[in-house]
Amino acid sequence: MLFTIIIGLRVLGKRGVKQLSVFELVVIIGLGSAAGDPMFYKDVGIMSSMIVFVVIILVYSLLTYLIGRFKKFENLLEGKPICLIQGGVFLIDNFKKENLGSDEFFSELRLKGASHLGQIEMAIEETSGDISVFFYDDENIRFGLPVMPGSLEYPLKNISKNAFYSCTFCGYTEEKQIGNAGACKNCGKGNWVEATNKKRIT
Repeated sequence: MLFTIIIGLRVLGKRGVKQLSVFELVVIIGLGSAAGDPMFYKDVGIMSSMIVFVVIILVYSLLTYLIGRFKKFENLLEGKPICLIQGGVFLIDNFKKENLGSDEFFSELRLKGASHLGQIEMAIEETSGDISVFFYDDENIRFGLPVMPGSLEYPLKNISKNAFYSCTFCGYTEEKQIGNAGACKNCGKGNWVEATNKKRIT
C-alpha cells in the first residue's frame, strides 16, 4: 500500500501535492483512507483498495480536466482568490468572508517581511490559503497600521500629539491633530494607534 500511495501521488502530479486547495485536500484524504484500512485490518483486501485508488485518480483527472476547460466550474470547486488589503487598508467586506483572525493574519504578513500596512499595496488570499503580498517601492511607502506584536494593545480615543494615526479595525490612516480622535471615515470605528512609515528591511 505504501508503494501504491507513492505511485498514486506520482500520477496526480505536483499540482495534487503542492497546492493542496480544498479539492486536492479531499483527494489526499480519500487516498489516505483507502490506503489505511488494508494496512490495519486483515479482512480488507488490497484489491478493493486498489479499485478505490483507481476510481479516485480517474475522478481527479476528470475534474482537473473540467477545471482547466471551464472557469465557472473551477470557481465552484476551488473558490476564487480574494483581495484582503488594498492601498494599505483592509477590505472589510472581503475580510469578513474569510476565517482569519487578525493575529493570525498579522503573523502571515510579518513572515512576508511587512511591519505595517503602509508598505503593502495589495494582499491576496489564494485558493490554497497562502497569502500573496505585493509591496510598494520604498519611495512610495505610506504611513500605515503597525502589525508587530503588541502594537494594537493600547488604542487611543484622544490624540495627545499631532501625527498620523491608523484605525485599529480597518487600517485607514490619516493625519490627526491634538484632541478627540473621532470616528474612522472608512469603517466608523473609534480606536486609533500611531501609524508608522518605516521602510522594509530585506
